Order: sequence, then C-alpha cells, then structure tokens
Amino acid sequence: GYSYAKIAELSGVPLGTVQKIFSGETESPRYDTLTALEQVFNEQLEVREPGGLYKARKNGEYTIDDYRALPDEQRVELIDGYFYDMASPTFGHQSIGGEIHRQIANYIMELGGNCRPFIAPVDVQLDCDEKTMVQPDVLVVCDREKIVPTHVYGAPDLIMEILSPATRKIDMNIKHSKYAAAGVREYWLIDPDKKKVVVYDLENEELPVVYGFENRVPVGIFQGECEIDFSEIYESVKFLYQE
Repeated sequence: GYSYAKIAELSGVPLGTVQKIFSGETESPRYDTLTALEQVFNEQLEVREPGGLYKARKNGEYTIDDYRALPDEQRVELIDGYFYDMASPTFGHQSIGGEIHRQIANYIMELGGNCRPFIAPVDVQLDCDEKTMVQPDVLVVCDREKIVPTHVYGAPDLIMEILSPATRKIDMNIKHSKYAAAGVREYWLIDPDKKKVVVYDLENEELPVVYGFENRVPVGIFQGECEIDFSEIYESVKFLYQE
C-alpha cells in the first residue's frame, strides 16, 4: 500500500525512476535499482487493527482481516497475501466504467435475467479464501448465491478492467492469471489511450480478440446478444484523451 513517494523514500531510488518503473515506461531497470526496491517490499509492513494496535507482517502474509482493518481512505487490493496500491480513478476512467455498466444493466433489465452488474468499488473475495480481495472496475455475477451483503464471494462471470499507467502491468499480468485460475469466464482489458478492447474467453481458453473503440463489442457470457457500443462511449470522453 505504499505511494510512489514512500517507495522512493524507503529505497533511496529517485521518485522519477520509481514512477517510470511502475508505469512501465522503464522496461529493463538496473539490477541495483531492482534490488533496492525488492528490499522495501520484503520489509515488514504495518496494518492498523480495529482496536488501534499495530500488527507487523511481511508482504505476502496479509489476510482479509488486515484488508478490512485499513483506513477507509487507503485504497488497495489484496492478491495472494500482497497489497497492491490503487490510484484514484480519473474522470475518464469512471465515465467509461459507468457507461459500460449502464449498457449491461439495461440489457439485463430488458431480458429479465438473474445476472447482476456491478461497478467499483465492490469487494470480490475471488478465491473464497482469506488471502485475496479485489475490486474490478466492472463485473457481472450470474449466480445470486455469490452475492452477500458486504461483497461478492467467489469468481464473477465477467470482469472488465480499464487500464491506467499505474495498474497496467497488474491488470495485464497478475490479475489476468488470477482471474483465469479462479474461474472467471470472460475478461476484458480496456485501453482508453490506445482505443482498444482485448477480450479473453477464459472459459473456453480461446485466443484473445482485439476490438477498436469504433466497434460494438459482443459480451460472450450473453452469447453476443448484448453488445457494448464503444464508439458511443468514446465520443463522450474523447476530449480527455486528446492532446
């Protein structure tokens, strides 16, 4: 749950270098830089308990109890015992997610089905264990028994993540593997900067399909009968992504 500034302070690595590494701008950091960063994340971190005391754990050993004990303003995801910082979403990010949610919700209402769409922040206890709690940008759950009063318990049918420089590598690599292993049926990566949508059919282990923002993208879990109109979505937010 460290900020870039905190990582720079603890590691001795310049802030600009830290930002470039975690945004993906620097693809091959120097060995001594990686070693300094690794030492930071291997140190014991502190999490505030509800009673006001602190418990020290190594990153990789955190649980959902630690996640729930964090201050409300500290936005993180817990994946296999590791905390990952979540930057506040931009207006464009929120607008794209909200419009996708609206289009899916309208389709489900017209159909009268059991599936329920959600938009972040919604906690998802992905593996039904005590080591992972994520907050996908958009998700659809079709098994009502997985929806409990405080969170989603188990793998959603569909997850969509909207890429940003801070989360790009996590969404494309760590979360992709995690969602596939947990039983998520379909996974979308939405890249507003490149105006691309990558759709993974995880259920059938098919090769990904890439769409542009000029397309209507079919939702696989609904047999393609629901389509998300990205040309309409991008028209409303494109001014935010143009120089």
